[in-house]
Amino acid sequence: MRTPVLKTPVRLMALFSAAVMIATLLVAAPTPAAAQTVDHPVIVVAGTASPAAALVPLQARLLNDGYDAYIYELPGLGFGDIGESTAPLVGFVADILAATGADKVDLVAHSQGGLVARYYIKNLGGDATVDSLVTLGTPNNGTALANIGNVLGIDGICIACEQMSIGSSFLNDLNAGDDTIGSVSYTNLYTSFDEIVFPAQTARLDDGATNVRLQSQCWARVVGHVGLTLDGAIYSGVEDALEHRQISFNCWAI
Repeated sequence: MRTPVLKTPVRLMALFSAAVMIATLLVAAPTPAAAQTVDHPVIVVAGTASPAAALVPLQARLLNDGYDAYIYELPGLGFGDIGESTAPLVGFVADILAATGADKVDLVAHSQGGLVARYYIKNLGGDATVDSLVTLGTPNNGTALANIGNVLGIDGICIACEQMSIGSSFLNDLNAGDDTIGSVSYTNLYTSFDEIVFPAQTARLDDGATNVRLQSQCWARVVGHVGLTLDGAIYSGVEDALEHRQISFNCWAI
């Protein structure tokens, strides 16, 4: 009598070996969607009345994701002339480039910090040293709150506030000509619930800038002006901007 050939276990072993091989290849293969190129130091530029300590949570997120991250606090907390608040940024950037060996930096700027960053790029040679500018709730075209403040007489107390009013000579000069200077990538992230910069659309820029309102993707997300530096969904947009990806907020991020 012939001994039966046990074909089924052999086939199962072959299938199992093939499955292991495929799984190994899948695990070993890189995932393009997760790829991230951290090639520039990031400078977080503070806004009006914002000490550096207030930006530490945003800096910590960047550091955790592998970026060299620094904070630029506005001189006098940004109550003075915006051009004068920008001047020290020239040396700040130069020192970081020298220390890191990088050829350019990325700027992530909150509120008035975005105007400082834009002034630096347009007037102080920043077009040669900045790769990406990401603004968070920056009054690029002014804010009605500053206009109200001027009526109440705060212009003598806060020069920058007067400069951030809609129609100010400072903003007229800054916005004259091309909004996007040189090869710098401009991304403006803002929120419908900004209680400082309003109307909200004043945060937008033209001429090829990317403008994304948080609620256009995360309609139920309630984030105010200060919250832009702390919100996880906004941070996911910052990451996309720094990596030159399409902005796709993670609406569930903490």
